[in-house]
Amino acid sequence: MQRLTVAGRLIITALIIAAIYFGFRMFGGQEALKKLAPETTTETSATTSESSSASSSESSSSATDSQSSSASDGGQKPTFSYTPPGPVAGKLKGVVELGASGFNSFIIRIDADKNWKQEKAEFGNSLVMENMASDDDIRAGLKKYIGGMLDYGVSGRDIHFVVSSGAVKAEGTQKIINVLKSLKYFVNTVTPEKEGQLALKCVQPAKFVDNSFVTDIGSGNTKISWKEGGKISAIETYGAKYFQNNVSDDVVAKEVAAKAKQIPSSKREVCFIIGGVPFELAKKVRQGKERYTVLDTPSAYNLDNAKSKAGLNIYKSIAESTGCKQFVFDWEANFTIGFLLDLP
Repeated sequence: MQRLTVAGRLIITALIIAAIYFGFRMFGGQEALKKLAPETTTETSATTSESSSASSSESSSSATDSQSSSASDGGQKPTFSYTPPGPVAGKLKGVVELGASGFNSFIIRIDADKNWKQEKAEFGNSLVMENMASDDDIRAGLKKYIGGMLDYGVSGRDIHFVVSSGAVKAEGTQKIINVLKSLKYFVNTVTPEKEGQLALKCVQPAKFVDNSFVTDIGSGNTKISWKEGGKISAIETYGAKYFQNNVSDDVVAKEVAAKAKQIPSSKREVCFIIGGVPFELAKKVRQGKERYTVLDTPSAYNLDNAKSKAGLNIYKSIAESTGCKQFVFDWEANFTIGFLLDLP
């Protein structure tokens, strides 16, 4: 090869390439290429199909998860989309609820048109209803709330105290009133009817007046209210701690159902619901930080403590007797905010 000229080398190389080419064709090279090409394409297609299928499966799974977390008795849970008007400028006001199960405080900003927004909320437990809270416990708890409101910027004259209608019945309530009097504060008490009216003023948006009612399931009692012809009607029934008085679930269910049937049929499309047990129910199905959470149907919940089970019994009775399918929990509302809205 070394003695060959450059031209000779090129001719030999060309002959070798030509031989390879014709040999490849003779032994079915083109067919082999055709067979290989579809296989590669099919593999790519299959990969794409698998990816698409996985994506579709994930979407389907997400949709299923979304439905299962919000489904009620095999159906799709209704959604609730509403944004209440916020205050323009406005003033800070505070209120402490002295309830049967705890001291809760709320700071809101409210304008001249009664538009409001919750700025801060604190929740605490007490043993007032069980008459096991000492004067020192009460004084320490109240001072904590008062100090927190003052530090937040609420004027002392704009801090109010309201005893719930359920707590009024408890023997230990007088301790609270006496402690507040010693701190130079006035205590506002409300009847169950008034509490139901205040709850409605806070919870029910004006655009839903014609098709909704309001339920406040408290520890000491439950208030059901609705507005018709400019008048707010409110009725009282058992609260979530009825089991402490050895009252059976059946007795409570029957009375709650009878009371709920007083709600006009036109008002049963939506129920705005608040209270300790509804809070627990809403917490299980809340999506992010939404203001309003639609509760699942009563049968969807599996609860393990006596108070929650009792509150669920009340919720179930109201749902079954009214036929209402949409119970909307408001994360910012409380009847004591209705008290602030009621002030001049």
